[in-house]
Amino acid sequence: MRSQGVRTAAALAAFAAVLGAAAPAQATLAFGTAPKLPTLPAVTINGKSQTINATMASFSVTTTETAGWNVTVQGQTGTGKSAVFAQYCAAAKCGTEAEGYTPSGFSLPADSLKLSTTGAKVAGGTGTTPSLECATACNVDSATAVKILSAPTTAKGTWTASGFSTSSLQLAIPTTLRALAASQVYRVNILWTLSTGP
Repeated sequence: MRSQGVRTAAALAAFAAVLGAAAPAQATLAFGTAPKLPTLPAVTINGKSQTINATMASFSVTTTETAGWNVTVQGQTGTGKSAVFAQYCAAAKCGTEAEGYTPSGFSLPADSLKLSTTGAKVAGGTGTTPSLECATACNVDSATAVKILSAPTTAKGTWTASGFSTSSLQLAIPTTLRALAASQVYRVNILWTLSTGP
């Protein structure tokens, strides 16, 4: 199985996103436009549960694969990463904290960020149109990979997923969310993976 991963870090409070891409081993399966989380709107913490919405950006896949392919998303773990929204110092220094995730800092529960593909479409290419898999909202900030797009063996060329609704991304804010000091945000690392196979 060949795969290509795209890492996105999104921040909550002073919302921001950072994107990196790894080139695939061969050019027969690649993101044309890589998936990217948008900047999420600011939140006023009021001690109540809230839901904030954003529009998922369009993305595309270019392929000549004969084994089919799929796109998955998951929260990314590892050194300097967080699979859930966690307290992050976005400056060189935040008091005594260096830039990066704050050890034992505040966080949101896993599965707080969901993606819905209802209303979106996939177009372009030749052969059978790939299927969007998240008509019922899928978890994005989870350590478990979730398939969001699946293509059969006949789907070739460049396919673009677009037309996501203004509420395609929903972030649940719990009543327990804590305000952070200046230069700190809640941030999560998201990994988008493009792989061969069903």
